[in-house]
Amino acid sequence: MNEIMRAAERLLHTRLSDPVDLGGSSRTTVLRCRTADGRSVVVKAYTGGPDALRGFTAEAAGLSLGLAGPEVLGVDRDVPLLVLADLGDAPTLADLLLADDPKAAEEGLLAWAVGLGRLAARSVDRRAELTRLWARYDTGMPTWAEDPWITRAAARLPGVLETAGVAVPDGLGEELARIGTAGREEYPAFTPGDTCPDNNLLTPEGLRLLDFEAADFQSVFLTAAYCRMPFSSCWCVFALPDGLARRIEAAYRAEVVPVYPALAEDAVWEDGMRRAVAVWTVNATVGLLPRAAEDGPMHRTRRPVPTRRQVLRHRWETAARLDGLPAFTETMRRLLREVADGWQVDPLPGYPCFGRGGADRDG
Repeated sequence: MNEIMRAAERLLHTRLSDPVDLGGSSRTTVLRCRTADGRSVVVKAYTGGPDALRGFTAEAAGLSLGLAGPEVLGVDRDVPLLVLADLGDAPTLADLLLADDPKAAEEGLLAWAVGLGRLAARSVDRRAELTRLWARYDTGMPTWAEDPWITRAAARLPGVLETAGVAVPDGLGEELARIGTAGREEYPAFTPGDTCPDNNLLTPEGLRLLDFEAADFQSVFLTAAYCRMPFSSCWCVFALPDGLARRIEAAYRAEVVPVYPALAEDAVWEDGMRRAVAVWTVNATVGLLPRAAEDGPMHRTRRPVPTRRQVLRHRWETAARLDGLPAFTETMRRLLREVADGWQVDPLPGYPCFGRGGADRDG
């Protein structure tokens, strides 16, 4: 901690004091500190592993675009380390969803969807700038755009199915190749990468985004799928009221249609959304199913939280209803019948803020 603070002091040319550990992760140390003139800043230092180094470059470049997130006050590529403006202690969207005020949670969800949509719309002509910023803060790691994570997850799926005792339907490989086109190049826009509820502060000035460690340009469908599933890659996954889920998706879509007019066509939108939901379902399956032999909570400390088995079954139930992907939906039905039916876990409940029956309400 002392080394991190000294490096940050060199960047800011001021003394820092009163460090408070904000949690960080296995890749980062995050401290809130006080400057000599009384300001509060956040210092984020990264370990030397490949994922942490790529996260540093992505965050430094993504935040330096100035489209969203806290202001960058200093960057040290050698440590590596960022000093950021402190956004304070506003509640996150996760805090609202896990609390008991349905109106505040609904307003937070709509602010989140509109904010992400506006960010996407403002970013469409900034991709070359992000490339230049990545080069400025490069630590030798490939960009997220160069990471074929969709293809890699699809390649792993047959082996994961075989281990679980589920036969691979004919035609699944061809459908997975088609599903993968809902990736980075289909209506691309900037995203912080991890737009989960705990990375979104709802401040008096509006939505502020945190965690740009996976910042990149990707298809707007991959972001919009967070509205429909909901929260495709997150731990804070409960069932949303159907009407509310539709409204937050529509709010996001309304913001991106002006820059991508083709997305006003329902056929175009639905085709992209089907494939994006499938992409995230494959990602969840290969990531969680090997760890579901023994069920456990989706988050180490936060409560309430669903279990891995509850989330997987919910993902498979959602994906089993997709149109136009017969081999994929048959895979989902087999997983439900041959794996999930033996788990004997409760169905995924609604978000606490909407009550246990929240999934059945028309929000």
